[in-house]
Amino acid sequence: MPNASNIQGHILVVDDQPANLRVVSALLSRNGFCVRTAEGGEQALEMLTAPGAEPIPDLMLLDMLMPGMDGFALMAQIKQRPELLRLPVVFLTIAQDRDLLLRAFDSGAVDYVTKPFMPEELLARVNAHVGLKMARDRLERVARERQELVNLVAHDLKNPLSSVFFATEMLLGGGIAAERVPRYLQIVRESTEDALGYIRRYLETQSAQSRGRNGDEHAAASLPQVLGWLDSRYSLQIEDRGSALRIANADNVPPLAIDPLVLRQVCENLISNALKYAPGSDIDILVQGAGPGYWQLRVEDRGPGIPATKQGSLFKPFVRLHDNVDGDDGVSSGLGLSLARQIIVSAGGQLWYEGREQGGARFIIELPEALVLQDPDVDDDEALDARAGS
Repeated sequence: MPNASNIQGHILVVDDQPANLRVVSALLSRNGFCVRTAEGGEQALEMLTAPGAEPIPDLMLLDMLMPGMDGFALMAQIKQRPELLRLPVVFLTIAQDRDLLLRAFDSGAVDYVTKPFMPEELLARVNAHVGLKMARDRLERVARERQELVNLVAHDLKNPLSSVFFATEMLLGGGIAAERVPRYLQIVRESTEDALGYIRRYLETQSAQSRGRNGDEHAAASLPQVLGWLDSRYSLQIEDRGSALRIANADNVPPLAIDPLVLRQVCENLISNALKYAPGSDIDILVQGAGPGYWQLRVEDRGPGIPATKQGSLFKPFVRLHDNVDGDDGVSSGLGLSLARQIIVSAGGQLWYEGREQGGARFIIELPEALVLQDPDVDDDEALDARAGS
């Protein structure tokens, strides 16, 4: 007989007879299941649907014939609630009538056990159906994670590929100064290297959860270097649109606790959004201290900003707040800001939006300073002096 203690399942037992509830609950609890009980269909429905209710069980053992709301009436209610449709139900019944059992399966039950039941039979059926439910949940979780990974890769490849497209368009169009050609070629090469780097990164991590720190608690990003890279990558694109990228106060900032590549990705998302939704506007990146040990990076524009009615959905995945935007590629997934916030939060920081008084958008990234690993041969005073002088 399979050992049910190896399966940590949650079961709801519904029966109008308290003695039956005690027997079934004791049997299942001894074999490692977490059991809840209800003395009728009304109580079970309330337990399943009440605000703040416990998680949906992995299996429901449901008495077929009860006063008030019987098993069939409860199944009819379950069919009307999408969140309960996949709850497996096994009927407990004294009935052996063929038509009644067929009605039970037609109502959505996955199995039945006749009373009085053999403990071994009940455990075998419960074990089988809970195991199937958990296996299905695992497969669905793997499928979701794989789809999320595909979404992440597709989204983050857009920025470097857009830079390649811009640079090649400029080179093929002709009419550019000869001294600028090497810079456009450099954009093509670096963007291609970034795209390949993102792919390698995702293949190595196999999980979006590791993107914030990339598995390194001591990750550190030099903000001047990251901002210098952004200026090199995007200043020509912004200039080509008649605007400017302005960076201020980036000097003398200590390393921040985030992978440099990850911080670049987040900043690229914010800049690409400003290019798309605030055409013709200058883009300002300002750096300032926040609370002790924290720094803020502010990305600002003078575009239309985000209406107050839509700001609540700004960081939700697959939500696009603007339609029919000039320069939109038509394939935007609405993932950018949602992913950016996840990345920053996983690094111990915050990302939020503020409107500007005279119009425009301001996105604020707040990150902690990186952990400084002190050389054991350097005492505390020397470490403080070295940091103050950096």
